Amino acid sequence: MERTVTFIVLAGGRASRMKTNTPKSMHAVAGKPMLGCILDMASAITTNSVKGGVPDVRSVVVMDPNAQPVIDYVQRDYPEAAVVYQKEPRGTGEAIACALPVLADQITDDVLIVFGDTPLIREQAIMSLIEARDKGAHVAVLGFDPEEPSAYGRLVTDGSGQLVRIVEARDANKEEQAITLCNGGAMAVSGEHLASLIKRLSNDNAQGEYYLTEIVSLAHQDGLSCRVVEAHEEDALGVNDRAGLAKVEAIMQNRLRARALAAGVTLEAPESVKLCCDTVLEADVIIEPHVVFGPGVRVGAGVHIRSFSHIEGAVIEAGAQIGPFARVRPGSHVASGAKLGNFVEVKNAQIETGAKISHLSYVGDARVGANANIGAGVITCNYDGVNKHHTDIGEGAFIGSNSALVAPVSIGKDAYIASGSTITNNVDEDDLAIARTRQSNKKGLAGRYKKTPESKK
Repeated sequence: MERTVTFIVLAGGRASRMKTNTPKSMHAVAGKPMLGCILDMASAITTNSVKGGVPDVRSVVVMDPNAQPVIDYVQRDYPEAAVVYQKEPRGTGEAIACALPVLADQITDDVLIVFGDTPLIREQAIMSLIEARDKGAHVAVLGFDPEEPSAYGRLVTDGSGQLVRIVEARDANKEEQAITLCNGGAMAVSGEHLASLIKRLSNDNAQGEYYLTEIVSLAHQDGLSCRVVEAHEEDALGVNDRAGLAKVEAIMQNRLRARALAAGVTLEAPESVKLCCDTVLEADVIIEPHVVFGPGVRVGAGVHIRSFSHIEGAVIEAGAQIGPFARVRPGSHVASGAKLGNFVEVKNAQIETGAKISHLSYVGDARVGANANIGAGVITCNYDGVNKHHTDIGEGAFIGSNSALVAPVSIGKDAYIASGSTITNNVDEDDLAIARTRQSNKKGLAGRYKKTPESKK
């Protein structure tokens, strides 16, 4: 029989110390809400089951019923996850109690409990908790040894290595404060015993809350095995304020850069490149300093991205060149061998094989055909103030510098647009279009104009 694991993600945390109305778990790390980082990790455990992972993983998200952004996000991006509500914030133990009815619908071997504001926890740490369960632990708690333990709860063990209880930092006596092994928050609990432990939690404390950590002492009293699984401090790092968010972001960026380098990507100045969790970079990509990747970017092999470029929601195929100072906006697809040069912006544009937009241009809601050449200062006038319109530029077309293509408009294959033209009508294949006022030279007038009193003011 396949093993069943349920992830309970506690995402009801409020962001009062972050000075924001955005729910804490919705603050982004490397372009993804922290809650998404956790749910992706849960999914990865299932995906990698052939490598020793778990084939059947369910996710349950416990949230504030008033946190509409969290509700919308989970329902849109993770529809397979169950959603339950904690109506009153009366502690982490009560949050788990809210999820118990969902767990009762199906037998669960293991319950993994994680927090929605700990986006750095890795698959290896979770698998270590599951392995501790395999070795007989009824409760396995993630522990770590921080440089500065003062703010963390302490893990109290006995001489045999059994975890006896978890003591909150503010409640620890001097002897307990000397313990450096700290509570990392995440834990794995036997599905068979979780409900009975949760139902026995007490709120007899100054805060009047039900603390999840109390289940350790209850389990120990029942003669159940409780173990600590040690992990790196990063895996347990939570976010409580903006400084914490910045710290987590920096660590995540270092992880993503290391992953890119290991995959054969050249980062000329790694510390200056910003990546997203879902950025896909194939081998032999070269990235110069100060490049920013937003969500939803895939970059093919051998692409060269030059300094100060910004790419978001786009696909760039093998061998293309981007930048410097280029902006590739969502919906864009840059085909192999195409070139976007300095100060070029494309939005929802299909740039086909070998096409070149070398400098100072805006191409939006458009197709640029294979081997077409777009001159400096060319723009597609795609927005009329109400609606967006499409521009189609055919294969091999040449668009002269400083031309404006007023959409909707179509430029045929191998057509030629004279520099400085404003094109409002379609141009057929092989045609030359000139759309500019006739030049008029006034002989000798320049000198006279410069001598007028008006010109000297």
